[in-house]
Formats: sequence, structure tokens, C-alpha cells
Amino acid sequence: MLVSLTVGKVDAGVAVLLTEDKRLIEFPSILLPPDIHSGSIVDIDVSRNLPAETAAARYFSTLQSEILQTFGSRSPSAPILRCRNATQTSVVLEWDPLDLATAELRSLSLYRNGSKAGAIPRDKLSTKISGLALDTEYTFHLVLRTSAGVYSSERLVVKTHTMTNLTGITVTPGVMPGQLRDSLAETVNRIGAKLIDSVRIDTTHFVCTEPRGAAWEKAVELNVPVVVPDWLKGCEREGRLVGVRGYYLDADPKLRQIGTSQLQQQRSSVAVASTPSIEHTPPTPERATRSERTEIERPVVPMKEEEEEEEDEKGSSEEPGGARDGYSIAGTTAVETQDDDEEEDEDESEDRDQDQDGESDDTEKAIRQGKRSAASESVNGAPEEDVTTDAEAERLAEEDGKGEFDDVAL
Repeated sequence: MLVSLTVGKVDAGVAVLLTEDKRLIEFPSILLPPDIHSGSIVDIDVSRNLPAETAAARYFSTLQSEILQTFGSRSPSAPILRCRNATQTSVVLEWDPLDLATAELRSLSLYRNGSKAGAIPRDKLSTKISGLALDTEYTFHLVLRTSAGVYSSERLVVKTHTMTNLTGITVTPGVMPGQLRDSLAETVNRIGAKLIDSVRIDTTHFVCTEPRGAAWEKAVELNVPVVVPDWLKGCEREGRLVGVRGYYLDADPKLRQIGTSQLQQQRSSVAVASTPSIEHTPPTPERATRSERTEIERPVVPMKEEEEEEEDEKGSSEEPGGARDGYSIAGTTAVETQDDDEEEDEDESEDRDQDQDGESDDTEKAIRQGKRSAASESVNGAPEEDVTTDAEAERLAEEDGKGEFDDVAL
């Protein structure tokens, strides 16, 4: 197909061609004859190149197949997270090398309890999380972001240890005598800890007796506590994780804290040495108050006895001899009968209070015996000076070691 076009303008390698119906076409001037200028007429033959079109289609199909085989057959794999070691306050996590397939790595992040804990460098296959709480569960997972999409690992639940769980201790030995190293290995096995040859990310303590060597330098660089072998002995002795401040290489042994077991042993030995002998002594009677002692010391004389004594004195002054004796015996017998009834009532009430008064029974008995002896002597005609009074009963009780009277109902 032949097409005639008029050159309208040639500028900057582009020629403006005009069709017969006055349409503008921009055409590369490098494809036109070199001697053209504005107003020149050029003929252009236009035709379809089928062989070239077929070759281009074949090439494009081949390219698509290569792209599919290279980038579409495999996809990245989700990371697999594991726990290498756990202690009382830290956790060491590790994972296999990332399988990105044909994708590009964008980022790798670690999440703790659903919140982002930090980004992981490309060349790292493990990480250590410190500053955790004692005996607490935590949930971790990794999130992998690539050019082919986002992939997340499964949730990993890790629980930190208690103070009595020593299985998380990972010890790396340093410079020390061979016999001491053998003893250290036996102690590690007994407490359930782990012993490794090199300083790694999961090394919790570096044990040595001399601060030298490549392993010691690496432990100092990684801020791993450097302690003496006695620290493991202390953990075994106490049955728990003990502090390392008193077990550093340059620490004073006097600064080492005494554990609970040693402290209990010392306290028990001191208690046994200072325990006094136990003697069974009767309980001390309660001391009566001043008002109660006043009431006890006050003589209690029935009103009828006072009246009868006054009448007895009047009768003796008026009727000497046998008349006095007969009245005294008859009157006293009637009064004493009533007094005996009252004393029996008092005895019953005092017997009911005997369990509560305790040591006051002896005192009460002394008082009652004094009254009864006085009543019997008065019946028999004995002189009144021989009657045992309350004050004398109190004195007798004091001589027996009873002390002051308790609160007694007379």
C-alpha cells in the first residue's frame, strides 16, 4: 500500500507529515531521505510483515514459560520456630534457614504475646530475649515478609523456670585444673544443667579459675557472667539458683550470701544450744485487786451471831453461872444449825467455782476450816480467843506458799 504525504515541518529529528485530508502524523526524520524539507512530498509503502509477527509471538510465549518455571512453581516456606534454652529470666529461640524460593526477603520480625518485639537481621538464625518474668508463660512467633507474600510461623509457648529449676543453666568451662573440671562436670550432671565446650548465645555462665583464654575473652565480650566453680556447688547445696555477685573471680568470699538451708541450720543449732530445760510448775494464782483484798480481809460475821453475842453478854451480867451456860448452849446450837446450812450452801457454790479458781481452793479450805473450828469450840464452851480468824487463815496460807488470797466468795 503506497501512501503520499507532504512534509510540513522537520524539527529535532521529527518530521510532521500531512495527509490529503489534512491529518498530522509525526514521523522520525531519520527514516526519510536526507534532502527533504518543508513542502516535500514523500511516498511511503506500508505492508504487514507476517513472518516477523509470528516470530515475535513465539518468543513471547517462550519467555512466559520461563518466568512461570522460575518464579511460579515454588513459593517461600513459613519459618519454623524452636526454643533452644529457657532460664528464669531469658529465652533463646532458633529457626532453620529461610526458604525464600525465588522471592526476595523484605523483613523478618519476632512477635511476643501478639506484639512486635523487634526485627531480626538477615544473617541471624537465633535470638535471645532477656528481662522476662519468673515462672511465666510467653507466646512467640515469626513473621516473614517477601516479594511473594507474607508468611507466619506457628505460635510457640515457652514458660520461664522457677528458682529451684536448674535445668536451664548452660555452663562453658574455662581455664582450671583438670581435677576441678571433672568435679564441675559431675556437679552439672547432678543438678541437671548442661555443659558445652564453646561460648554460644545460650551460654548462661562461664566457669573458670583464671581470667585468660579466647573463650574467656568471648564471654566477657558477650557479657556472660564469669564465676568460680563454687557457684555451681552453692546452687547444688541450696537446691536453687543463687546470686553470682559473691562468686565472681575478683569477689570476696565473705560477700557470698548464706542460703536458706545454711541459715536454717545455723538457726536450729543456736536454738538447740539456747533451749532452756522445761520444768512443770503449778500455775501462779491471780492476784486480787486492792478492793477485792479489802473485802476479803473484812471479817464476815452473821448478823444473828452479833445479836446473840450481845444478848449473851447481857444475860451473863445479870444471871451468872449455870443460867448463862444453858442459854449459851441452846442459843448457840440454834444459830449454828442455821450457820451450818449457810456454810453448806457456800460449800456447794464454791465447789462449782473450783475449776475456775484453780489454786484458790487451798485458801478457801483454810478459811472454812477456821470457821468450823470456831463454831465447834463455841458450842463446847471454849473461849473465843482460840477461834481461827480470817487473818490467821490468811497467814497460814502465806506460810504454805500460796501468797495472797484470790477472789473468793466467803
